Amino acid sequence: MTDAATASAPFQITVQPSGRTFAATAGEAMLAAAIRAGVGLPYGCKDGACGSCKCKKLDGTVVHGEHQAKALSAEEEAAGFVLTCCGVAQSDVVLESRQVTDESAYPIKKMPVRVAALEKKSHDVMQVRLQLPAADTFRYHAGQYVEFLLQGGVRRAYSMANAPHTQAEAPGLELHIRHMSGGKFTEHVFGALKEKEILRIEGPYGSFFLREDSDKPIVLLASGTGFAPIKALLEHMQFKGITRPATLYWGGRRPADLYMDTWVRERLAAMPNLAYVPVVSDALPDDHWHGRTGFVHQAVLDDFADLSGHQVYACGAPIVVESARDAYSAQRCLPPEEFFADAFTSEADKHP
Repeated sequence: MTDAATASAPFQITVQPSGRTFAATAGEAMLAAAIRAGVGLPYGCKDGACGSCKCKKLDGTVVHGEHQAKALSAEEEAAGFVLTCCGVAQSDVVLESRQVTDESAYPIKKMPVRVAALEKKSHDVMQVRLQLPAADTFRYHAGQYVEFLLQGGVRRAYSMANAPHTQAEAPGLELHIRHMSGGKFTEHVFGALKEKEILRIEGPYGSFFLREDSDKPIVLLASGTGFAPIKALLEHMQFKGITRPATLYWGGRRPADLYMDTWVRERLAAMPNLAYVPVVSDALPDDHWHGRTGFVHQAVLDDFADLSGHQVYACGAPIVVESARDAYSAQRCLPPEEFFADAFTSEADKHP
């Protein structure tokens, strides 16, 4: 075989301990190859910024594309850790990742969607309902996300806030979109977007969904619009009759940032195993806030002396997710493989 033929041959990526394998073509990021093969590796931003896809390389050679040091430090890379979203195999590779699952292998589809309804839930959060094509089916796990396909190859990712079973009544998606000043997409959503407008989406993406093979009690941690996929998880749990004890910690700067607080409180009556702890970090006297204050991830540390027997599902700003991941394992004995996260990495986060 010639050198050129060897260089272009696909490399085999093996993931332990599951033993699942997939092929990555020359120059292809391992995560892209895994998604194409229906292998559910964990990931978040797909852009080298959040670190959600970090895993241990047990064997082989990997070269990284551009990424941020907070996602993968030089010390971590030297210790054999890789980012699959921008790591390109130079040989057959063996990875260690405990979040691999067959379940996340729903087909990724591109489809047109129609804006069915727009409702402001707070001064900077828009609830957007999208109508799916009537003749199509869109399968996903509660907690996953879609990407909007915008002009110029630009993409923006948003989690589904409604559970999959709601498709039976009316095929559609609910998204919670926060206004980012100067944001290419959110400025349009809050300014010019109208009902009946046609947009294009692709998905489902993401490895953030409830692991139903476990009976461990659950901590749900959300900051801001990180509540959207958590809402889908709660709807799914109620629909499936899942009675594992669950505590939702939802944090915002001001009380208004907990933009569906009433919805959560209504769930408490229907879900006796659910507890709710709203947390506000920057309450003002005018807010008349009498609840918990401070950082939302810290509230969990205050309430739990030991998380060794729990699962944690965290979603929101990268700083919240990263702080929780580090502190819960180091200080509360949470097994790292029982921390599931979806960091809302904005374009500003990706390109500081």
